Amino acid sequence: MTAQPEPTLMARRVLPILALRDQLVATAGPVQGRPVIVGIDGRSSSGKTSLAARMAGLDPATAVVHSDDIAWFQARFDWAALLADGVLRPARAGGGVRFRPPAWQARGRPGSIEVPPATSLLLVEGVGVARRALAPLLDAVVWVTSRGADRHRRELARIAAGHTTASRLGAWLGEEDPFQADQRSWERADVIIDGTPSLPHDVETEVVVGRVAPAPPAAATAERGLPFAGAGPGSATESGATAGRATAGGATADR
Repeated sequence: MTAQPEPTLMARRVLPILALRDQLVATAGPVQGRPVIVGIDGRSSSGKTSLAARMAGLDPATAVVHSDDIAWFQARFDWAALLADGVLRPARAGGGVRFRPPAWQARGRPGSIEVPPATSLLLVEGVGVARRALAPLLDAVVWVTSRGADRHRRELARIAAGHTTASRLGAWLGEEDPFQADQRSWERADVIIDGTPSLPHDVETEVVVGRVAPAPPAAATAERGLPFAGAGPGSATESGATAGRATAGGATADR
């Protein structure tokens, strides 16, 4: 099956990561006794894990849960109930999370997936975390888009580093493509991040956001516009205009 094309972005702008976090918290609205829960979704090797790590570095009260840990020896995509019942619903109830997926117990993997009780922001990252079945349990959604050639380059680097094999990657993509075509999770995104941007920015402290370009006339009724991070203080537009941009300046390979 041909890979589902990602949305085309326009009006890209640079935004400090701190401003991105503040916008997502504002999107969630007031919550009490529990963390704000943000899903970070996107195709394999788009930059989700790196984004989550940079956002987590802003505040020690931020926790990150990776879908790869939920899916470990479970299934590539059939893990939504585990994430919902083991992490998302307990986190929404407050009091922290300590979850050992069934495969961890069966195979003797030590440790657990934890969200400390004092967590104020929970980032859940991975391919499929913003699927329809999980979206009601999230307070905000980020979609990380990327060009196919850049994802392919990252995938080849993962193979060369021994993190995966060509056959395993091929099997993964064989399931991911129809999954993405069906779910179209970018349509539920509050913010879209360019995971392979050409716009100059500080990769440690800034991100490049955009909005979806209008669909061609023949497909206009099948697409809908997405909200995007606004051009407020601290943002820089694709044309190069700036408004007080921050100048301060590893993550694992993304799934």
